[in-house]
Amino acid sequence: MAESQHRIVDVGPGKPEPMITPDTQPYWDAAARGVLSVQRCQRCLTAYFYPRPICPQCGGAEVDWITASGRATLLSYVISHRPAAGFTPPFVIAVVRLEEGPQMMTNIVGIAPDPENLELDMPLIVEFEKRGTACVPVFRPAEPAS
Repeated sequence: MAESQHRIVDVGPGKPEPMITPDTQPYWDAAARGVLSVQRCQRCLTAYFYPRPICPQCGGAEVDWITASGRATLLSYVISHRPAAGFTPPFVIAVVRLEEGPQMMTNIVGIAPDPENLELDMPLIVEFEKRGTACVPVFRPAEPAS
């Protein structure tokens, strides 16, 4: 399957970089290429996130990496009005469901952080913020189909 590359935006210094471990290295390597990757159990075929060596569904240790489409829907969010390292309030902290099934915590970008703009189940698309040496997935509203 060909990798689907998404936009990478350099946000400059200030936002924290993730801690990369051996279990998460393939995830961050894919993100550096603008590719959202998740793990999938070869036994039960469950796709899951966050990266780990054992399937959270069946306990299987035979897992591989798949390229996610980058499409998601908004499940829940909070608008933070408190300062946080590298973030200028207000900003959106969200839980999204990837098209492949897993949920992930992220930020919503490209839209004013106002409840009137944030509709639950709204379609989203991934992009990546370059933070130091890592690229972190964030989501923005998907362009309407033409």
